[in-house]
Amino acid sequence: MLSIRTVELRGKRIEITDAKRAAILEEMPEIAWIQDEVLRTGVTDAWVAAIHSSSLKRIGDMKPSGNYDPKPMKSASQADHMRSVTRLAVKIAEEMTSLFPAMKVNRDLLIAGCLCHDIGKVWEFDPENVRRWRAEPRKTGKPSLRHPGYGIHICLTMGLPEEVAHMAAAHSGEGELLIRSLENTILHWADYTFWMVVDAGGQLDDEDAWLEGELAARSGRPAP
Repeated sequence: MLSIRTVELRGKRIEITDAKRAAILEEMPEIAWIQDEVLRTGVTDAWVAAIHSSSLKRIGDMKPSGNYDPKPMKSASQADHMRSVTRLAVKIAEEMTSLFPAMKVNRDLLIAGCLCHDIGKVWEFDPENVRRWRAEPRKTGKPSLRHPGYGIHICLTMGLPEEVAHMAAAHSGEGELLIRSLENTILHWADYTFWMVVDAGGQLDDEDAWLEGELAARSGRPAP
């Protein structure tokens, strides 16, 4: 049993309990692959804080797409995406280090960064935010922040290592403006491979009724 932790994220006081941690681990069991206990708990707690600072109830409530506006996947969830990217990244690391023994990949940081790379989507994909941005795109932007930007905020606020914050910040297009770490380079290509194969395999839905219908039904709120 871990201690109850109270944190503040974007003005909200969030109590992190074992029950909330268990809910995150149920959606992303690969967190248990992280051997370092402090890092493992940090990743779990960061996700608890991220979800409970939004209008979402669980990771799976987020639209399952790369950005908030493209068409969603037909069946998999956002948690499935991060889990799959993590497994792909670990396999890439294992293959490359078997060929190049001098290449040193920090496995714990790789797993932690992969599992947290899209943590900022709790902001970009929050339906309350998306509705605001659609209504007044010139007020704060559309979106006001992409998920890599908000991911930095969550990771650093929650005390995750700089290396993990870097992976949240620069796994996507933003990373073209800097030099990616080795672990982030592996994540970047695992992430892009995931979405390209999903698209090529015909696993994106033909229609996108996520905000207007399905998400409203899931959350119990009336559709706008």
